Amino acid sequence: MSKSLLTLTPVETVACCSPLMTEAMSSEQAERIAPLLKALADPVRLRLLSLVAAHADGEACVCDLNDAFELSQPTISHHLKVLHEAGLLDRSKRGTWVYYRIKAEVLGDVAGMIGGVGR
Repeated sequence: MSKSLLTLTPVETVACCSPLMTEAMSSEQAERIAPLLKALADPVRLRLLSLVAAHADGEACVCDLNDAFELSQPTISHHLKVLHEAGLLDRSKRGTWVYYRIKAEVLGDVAGMIGGVGR
């Protein structure tokens, strides 16, 4: 039986064997990020967040988001409320409409964890 050794270039070795994160996540970081990931785990909420982020000036009215889904306006509002309560969206009421804006600093925590940047 032949035993051959796998030879890797230095770049392949780093890509293959480097840890994904510079340091393990602390308990506090996990407690802070878990609710964000839970809120984002729903496909409707994930899509709503991306629609708000892609909207002009990074802000969207509930009335702008309803047509993107085959869901009732109360259901869309419920999903937006979950995203707001998780801390992913800011909201402001103007007349009868509610406008939502992405909280970029909070998304930075999620991006840092996914991108492997230790905080």
